[in-house]
Formats: sequence, structure tokens, C-alpha cells
Amino acid sequence: MTSNGAQPNSLDDQPQDQPITTLLAVGTKKGLWLGTSIDRSNFTFTGPHFLMQEIPSIGIDTRGGKTRIMVGLRSEHWGPTVAHSDDFGATWQEPDHGAITFPADTAAALERVWQIQPDSADQPGVVWAGCEPISVWKSTDGGEHFELNRGLWDHPHRPEWGAGFGGAAAHTVLPSANDPGTIHVAMSTGGVYRSTDDGETWEARNKGITAYFMPDPLPEFGQCVHKIARDPNSSGTLYAQNHHGVYRTDDNADTWNSIADGLPTDFGFTILTHPSRSGTAWVVPIKADGERIPPEGQMAVHRTDDGGATWKRLADGLMEPDYNVVLRDAAAVDNAEPAGIYFGTRGGSVYASANEGEHFVEVLTHLPDVLCVRAAAVEL
Repeated sequence: MTSNGAQPNSLDDQPQDQPITTLLAVGTKKGLWLGTSIDRSNFTFTGPHFLMQEIPSIGIDTRGGKTRIMVGLRSEHWGPTVAHSDDFGATWQEPDHGAITFPADTAAALERVWQIQPDSADQPGVVWAGCEPISVWKSTDGGEHFELNRGLWDHPHRPEWGAGFGGAAAHTVLPSANDPGTIHVAMSTGGVYRSTDDGETWEARNKGITAYFMPDPLPEFGQCVHKIARDPNSSGTLYAQNHHGVYRTDDNADTWNSIADGLPTDFGFTILTHPSRSGTAWVVPIKADGERIPPEGQMAVHRTDDGGATWKRLADGLMEPDYNVVLRDAAAVDNAEPAGIYFGTRGGSVYASANEGEHFVEVLTHLPDVLCVRAAAVEL
């Protein structure tokens, strides 16, 4: 399957005889599509892989000069697991007894794998997973087998964590490359939790993030944080898209401050940060929790280049009108320069921008609901 964008964009500094290949992975309600491109506008896709299985999470691991694609699968017949491919989807492997299995003493069963996150380059083989029921898991063999993080599972707050509209999800796991041992997790509902000892102990870190639907709108925990993202150069600076509210912290999540001024609405699901430049982040605003459509039915991405002080609306190339939304993991940024931005909608359209959102091309259309999008520069 090949898609042709109307306005190709090339990497400005890349010599023609040394093209960068971008891998774009799109997980949907009914399968996985994998695409490659040298200009990030014209993609050749294969798929669907895992037809009729839900793909809520994807991880692309390019450490060590190799590419491993990991996907969280959910089959109505066989249940959830993690599969991986080392040959760009030509073949797939998964453990006979499941990559993620709750210990017997937990009396729990895996419902969904919401997040697959490779650790930093100096932690080869380490991959993190966030799951439903709310739990965090660690693999040391490249995502083939995972072990439950007991520190978070046994946390005294866990009985009071709730389920967001999509389920009880530990949907974000952010290990820090610049501060070894520091990990941030976000969950719906529960909020943000931080560990500074590689997951042994965890503390709620939600000061300043609101939960207007609770008796105390500023509780210690219980917020429905939709997504968090880390600054590429400062482990203490993170951004959050909340269930109403967009925030930034500069003190490792001890306190959060609103940066929603200048946005058409503070509701949304996803947030992205630049792979190498501090202060740059992207959100996709949604009108409200009761009206889950883009403002005025006009899809747009908004970018800040100054840490949230100001925002720029980006909609060139996007369909108008569009009443679909972008879910929390249905957006991604690649590691090229300028950065590429990608997102998919619940209406089955996937868009790509090779210039940080200034112009988008539709690279896939008429897919099932898009649940997860990931992109990376790879060596074929």
C-alpha cells in the first residue's frame, strides 16, 4: 500500500545519496500498519498485521543499531500480550505463556497493554510497560518477558485509583536518560507518580493539577492526567495534558503550573515534546469532555516554542471540517531534524508533517479507529 502526499517535504540537511528512512507504525482497533519513507510524506505501507486485533500500544527500539518493533495486542479470543518483530513485520514472535502475566498472589489478570517504552541507550534491553489494571512492568530482555513492579502495585493508594473513560490505565512510563533511577508514571485515574530509586518506591506528584470533578479539586492524587512528556534536555521539566488543563513542571513534578493560556481549550488527550530542543511541545485541543470534537469542528495542532508562554495554531493540510479526535497515544514525534509530527484520528486518517507541524499530508485514510502512532529513523 503506497500513499502519496500532495506536498512532499525533504530533510533540509540530508544529502540525496544518504536518505534517512522513517518507520511509521499505526495501531488501530483492527490491526497494525507499518510504513517507511525517505521524505516523511510519501510512505509505503504493509498491513494489516494482526487483523481484527486491537493494537493500543507500540514501541520502536533502535538501540544498538538494530530495530525491534514491539506491539501490545488485545485479541477478543486469545486476550492481551506483547509481540515483537526484528524484521520490520515480516515475522512476529511472542512467548508461549504471555509476555506479561500477573503473579498468582495478585489475583489479577492482564486486560490491556497501554504503553511500551524502551529505556535510554545506556540501559540496553530494558523496556517498560504500562498496563490495565493499573500496573507498571519492566523487561530486561528487550520486551520479551516482563516483571511486575511491586513498588507501584503494592502502593497504599492503589485501591483508590479509578478508571478513566477508556479503562484503568497506566498509560505513560517515562524513564529519565539524564537522571538515572528517576521514572515518572501517569495514570487515569490517579495522576502522576514519581520514583527516584528505579521503581522501588513511588510518590504522588500532582500539586497544581486540578480534578474539578472531585470534592477537593486539588487532591494529592486522583487526577485524570491524560498524557505526560519529558523535556529532552532537563529531566526536571515535564509537560502534562490533563482532563481539562495543560501544565508544565520545572522541579521534577513537585509542582505543576498552567500553560493553557493562548489555547482555544485546555482539554485534549495527547502531548508531545521535541526530541532535542527544549521548550517545544505540541497538543491537539478538543472542545471539552462533554463535546469531544475539535473546536468548531476544525482539526488543528498547537505548538509552543517557549515552554507554553505562547502557542501557534497549525492546520495547513488538515481536512476541514473534521469532528474526530486524536487519542492519547495516537500521536508521535520522530527523532529527525526538523522534527516530524504524526497523528491519527478516530475517523481513520493518519497525517504526517516533516517540518514540525507547519504542513501536514494525509498518508493513510479510512482505517479503523487509530489508537497508537509511533515513528523513528531506522536502518533498513
